[in-house]
Amino acid sequence: MCAYASASDQDEIHRIVHRGRFNLLVMNAYPYTNGHLLVAPRQHVGELEQVPTEVLAEMVELMRNGVAVLKKVVHCQGINIGINLGRCAGAGLPDHLHIHLVPRWQGDTNFMSVIGNTRVISGSMQDLFERFRAAFAELYPGAHSP
Repeated sequence: MCAYASASDQDEIHRIVHRGRFNLLVMNAYPYTNGHLLVAPRQHVGELEQVPTEVLAEMVELMRNGVAVLKKVVHCQGINIGINLGRCAGAGLPDHLHIHLVPRWQGDTNFMSVIGNTRVISGSMQDLFERFRAAFAELYPGAHSP
């Protein structure tokens, strides 16, 4: 995640949907479901209580914006929102706090990760990325990536 923060010329490669002043809205490289997004601070911080107030406020704003983008693009019926604090809580990047936005649909049991240690993602990540960026620009025309 830290490498993503400075390489703005590689936003498409890293699938960064939007760059806020302090945070990124990015597609998860290992999604649980189609459209799994992350909100992550640009600065390297692992503990919630270490996140500066202005960074946390923008995280919540981007979380809200990400929810709107998910509803518009993937037409999900629900969304799981969560933060895993510490490796024992499931944090894959325990030293870089981030918020998961996981779109959900009725009956999407997603048993494959439990049984086959794999995930089934239908659709092109690149296509979805382009649709997310277009939807973000449409929904938040005043927002710009610094």
